[in-house]
Amino acid sequence: MTLFDGSYPFYPNTRTPFPFNTTLVLIISVFLNVLAMFILILPGIRGKGRFFWLLRVITSLFIGAVILSVNFTRDWEIGWVTANTSYKAFSRTMVNAEIGLHIGLAGVNITLVGNPVNQINETINYNEHFAWHLGADYTCIYADSLAKGLPSPILYVAEKFSKHSPCGVHSQYRISGHYTSVTLWLAFCTWLISNMLFSMPILLYGSYMILLTAALLICSLLFFSVARNSPMCTIRFGPASLQTVYGASFWLTLATGLLCFLLGLGVIILNSVQPEKLKLVFNLSEEGREEEEEEGPVQRSLRDKASSSEQDMLLAPLSEHCKVMITQL
Repeated sequence: MTLFDGSYPFYPNTRTPFPFNTTLVLIISVFLNVLAMFILILPGIRGKGRFFWLLRVITSLFIGAVILSVNFTRDWEIGWVTANTSYKAFSRTMVNAEIGLHIGLAGVNITLVGNPVNQINETINYNEHFAWHLGADYTCIYADSLAKGLPSPILYVAEKFSKHSPCGVHSQYRISGHYTSVTLWLAFCTWLISNMLFSMPILLYGSYMILLTAALLICSLLFFSVARNSPMCTIRFGPASLQTVYGASFWLTLATGLLCFLLGLGVIILNSVQPEKLKLVFNLSEEGREEEEEEGPVQRSLRDKASSSEQDMLLAPLSEHCKVMITQL
């Protein structure tokens, strides 16, 4: 690596970012497999209960998948800016690139994509993760990035979130991310308990647990908002500055919390106003009535004849006993 072969000293070959998050792929595949297994047994459910049963399964799996997935996503807060910036230290070479910031619960992802990607005989396409969860050492990760010789824009943004930065946002994001993750795990546990209560079935207590799930999801958003609203140093690249907004994971968690709230409230209202309709939704209506509706006239007459013959067989010994008592009298 020398100036004569087109690369600056202390910089290894360009690393390409990994295209997707393997943890999210694993979670989504597990929930899709569970949904496929439920669909396989769908033909065994009779009548109108089939539609309500499928709707309950899809809704419940969606809520569980969202609660579990947002723990590992890295887009709770996002920001990007396109600017002309220096590419490497000790060099005046400028590149036009898009700098992206993706903040998650366990760390921050910083992306650098050239516009175009191939500039100054290099492929400018970086995606670096800097973890700050309780088991990680952000300072050590940042020092390793300096030793690797990552591009200057990535190091500049990563230094804003370091422990010794004058911005002072490291501890806020680390603590709020930790408590947000803990609250989401509690919400996942209450979601499991609500499913068990609905299947037992104890509908009223299941609705209470789904309301508790909604409350925990809203609390997780409040915990993260504490760090989001804390004062942060301006990240500038010449005249342009990098601004951040709430990402997809934040809004998806909010939508899921509102959905849980509406579901829990709806079950409570139906249980007090129209319990029969609630039993129909949860397939708790009388099974004999459904069987009579599906039976034809021939099967119904045969069933009636069989029941009458069984009654005659039960009453025959009683009639003989009455005759003997009458003759004795």
